[in-house]
Amino acid sequence: MENLNENYEIINLFLKGGPVMFILLGLSILSLTIILVKSFQFSKSRIRNTHFLEPIYKLINKKDPSKAIEILSQKSHPAAKIVMTILDNPNNTAEDNENEITRVGEIEIRKLEYLLKPLEVIANLSPLLGLLGTVMGMIKAFSKLESVGSKVDPAILAGGIWEALLTTAFGLIVAIPALAAFYWLDGRVDQVREDMRHAAIKTIKLLK
Repeated sequence: MENLNENYEIINLFLKGGPVMFILLGLSILSLTIILVKSFQFSKSRIRNTHFLEPIYKLINKKDPSKAIEILSQKSHPAAKIVMTILDNPNNTAEDNENEITRVGEIEIRKLEYLLKPLEVIANLSPLLGLLGTVMGMIKAFSKLESVGSKVDPAILAGGIWEALLTTAFGLIVAIPALAAFYWLDGRVDQVREDMRHAAIKTIKLLK
């Protein structure tokens, strides 16, 4: 029974925040979905694990690129795609290699960056929507205050203000984890970009 009362109070607070709360709720669900999707993608690609490259470098050094390609084809890390691109085209000139590495690298980075921009937009937009809801709530509160004329009750103003501030609070609740997740995921993408660059340089150096 106590849990039911608590749930009812939470729902009641949510409804008092006005229509902006529903927009923020939708953004929070979208934000959580993006975070889960990207976390699954990064986990599946095992982007933090580049240890598999060391045996590949040894095989390249031993002039056994076919075995290296066979192992790389089973890896989903973007750096594996870069190394495999170089090994698949041994007769390419330095310029051709650079162009192909750039092309494949851009494709892989775009895959990792997919949905990060919407997450950043949600993180930046949520506090503004919260502030908008608060301003609308304050206008409503002062409008009620004006309608009572000389019979001013401070409780009316206080109640209107705290109800208005609910949207600002909810906007920050949505924005903070979204922004933290964006920076964390974006940092992982930057790390992958560096891993790809280092893998390309070392592979080309070993093939010379």
